[in-house]
Amino acid sequence: MILPVRLGDRSYDVIVSHGVLSRAGEMLNLNRKVLIVTDSGVPAVYAKTVADASEKAKIVTVAPGEESKSFSCLQTVLAAMLEFGMTRADCVVAVGGGVCGDLAGFAASIFMRGVDFYNLPTTLLSQVDSSIGGKTAINFAGVKNPIGSFYQPKKVLIDPDVLSTLDERQFRSGLAEVVKMAATNNAALFEKIEREPAEDWLDELIYRALEIKRDIVEADEREAGLRKILNFGHTVGHAVEALSAPDLFHGECVAIGMLAMCEGNCRKRLFDLLRKIGLPTECSIQPDRLLEVIEHDKKASADGIDCVLVEEIGKANVVCLSAEQIKRRILSVYGGM
Repeated sequence: MILPVRLGDRSYDVIVSHGVLSRAGEMLNLNRKVLIVTDSGVPAVYAKTVADASEKAKIVTVAPGEESKSFSCLQTVLAAMLEFGMTRADCVVAVGGGVCGDLAGFAASIFMRGVDFYNLPTTLLSQVDSSIGGKTAINFAGVKNPIGSFYQPKKVLIDPDVLSTLDERQFRSGLAEVVKMAATNNAALFEKIEREPAEDWLDELIYRALEIKRDIVEADEREAGLRKILNFGHTVGHAVEALSAPDLFHGECVAIGMLAMCEGNCRKRLFDLLRKIGLPTECSIQPDRLLEVIEHDKKASADGIDCVLVEEIGKANVVCLSAEQIKRRILSVYGGM
């Protein structure tokens, strides 16, 4: 399946196909120097497959987890690019989850003022969400993603076969982002996730989530308006992630964050679905500690913080909330903290 992302001269294809990783040499322009960024939690054979298909390749392996989205790891990648003698004619390939994609994409965006970037996501979370859209970033001063750029890949290869090596908890974490897509944009998709185990229709689930993300990115590439709805669960979720790392995965934190930004029957349905999937629905972090982090969020302004509210499954609104309003919402879900 080929999903085109139409962004003028920044357009590219997302190819979803079993075994496509082994065909990377056919799908990508690797007849040049190729810097491959992966992490030690990803089976080494994946990066080696890309390297073997390249004219000249160098693999940089970072530690798994958000700690690798740092200036020190960015410096390691950039130094490797210099030592490899790369020019603007060469390229960077991410082989891993969202951390690898963010780190490699950001390095590609700033090296020599921009070199080609390809993304080969190997986790469900990165396949359905962060693999497309061009958001690249690193973490800084305890805040998630405040330093980065919009930089679109030249192509994305999504191989569902690689998910066979993913542990169950990582898989469930990825489903949180699919639930987010459905809750904000597609009630029918949400209902299907409620009815049927994701494993029974995984290819379709990946593709339908990508269609939602693609359509939103095409309409609002740089998050001036519509694309903000994809931050559902992330305002509170990023704060939970910052204060609980490395104990909770990104998708688990988003699950917690989503519950604070809906109410009534919508919250009940979301709560029941998250429990069914096996994602966390409780938070023990004090609201005031969460707010300290939230107030440094890149979506914050003098008037408040842009938050995504879902009051009806399939529809979302961006609303500017004060810190006190966010605190009340957190307490409404996790009042027993």
